[in-house]
Amino acid sequence: MWLNSVDFFVYDLLALSGRFADSLHFFIYDSVKILTLVLVIIYVISFIQTYIKTETVRDFIRGKSQFVGNLFAAIFGILTPFCSCSSIPLFLGFTQARIPRSATFSFLISSPMNNEIAIAILFATFGWKIALMYTLFGLITAVVGGYIIGKVSRDEDILISVPYMEHGGEAHFEKLAFVKRVKDAWQSAIKIIKDIYLYVIAGIAIGAVIHGFVPSDFIVKYAGADNPFAVLVAVAAGIPMYSGASTVAPLIEPLTSKGMLMGTALSFMMAVVALSLPEAMILKKVMSWRLIGLFFGIVGTGIVLVGYLFNIIL
Repeated sequence: MWLNSVDFFVYDLLALSGRFADSLHFFIYDSVKILTLVLVIIYVISFIQTYIKTETVRDFIRGKSQFVGNLFAAIFGILTPFCSCSSIPLFLGFTQARIPRSATFSFLISSPMNNEIAIAILFATFGWKIALMYTLFGLITAVVGGYIIGKVSRDEDILISVPYMEHGGEAHFEKLAFVKRVKDAWQSAIKIIKDIYLYVIAGIAIGAVIHGFVPSDFIVKYAGADNPFAVLVAVAAGIPMYSGASTVAPLIEPLTSKGMLMGTALSFMMAVVALSLPEAMILKKVMSWRLIGLFFGIVGTGIVLVGYLFNIIL
């Protein structure tokens, strides 16, 4: 029904045609669809967040096996609406709480990559199967990447002195009335939407231009199925950029519609949101160039492998 309404508005009421009409149609349709579903999904995640505090995660991870600790830290990353740079303070907080380094890096990888906004936009655009596959591959990258970094990193790679925080309490859930949780989750979701909607719209606008004006041959030539290095090119192009998932995720649909393979497009998004030059500059204040290089190399390799796996599966 909504699609028919947009068709009528653009092609009948405004009597537009050609590339501009196609771009406008794409922009209107995707803006309403994506923002509506993003609001719903963020609200659900915000409601879950009312039950879990950072101390809950910290207390649960400490004393668990490395795999369980890494997995739980990576899952917690999904529930934290942070970009690659804003994840760093919580990463330091985990270090302060004596959480194993492998788990702290699993969180640092997962939080921006498995951002709930990216997952929501993928769900709104491609459906639950693509969103679920992306999330699972992102979790695997975070868990395995954290494990490897934990094995090869050294204490001297952490350059700042973080005072350890002692806490003897047990992991707990927030004791709030259900009505209060519903209200708090709604307020949190509305706040997040207010913070990101302009970035989402900007991303959709760029996507609309790609959809209407960028020739398919151009995309296919450099990032299509015939280029075996397309994923590598996409990751290399994404790392110098710095953008939140709210802006880059809406670009996946127009890129794939022009001939870019799904894995290539997703690896580009992963590189933009999980690895960025500003993140490296901030990390340089807290860790050695050796560890930064290991972090970027391991995560970048994981993203490339995920991109090729997506291209093989889909």
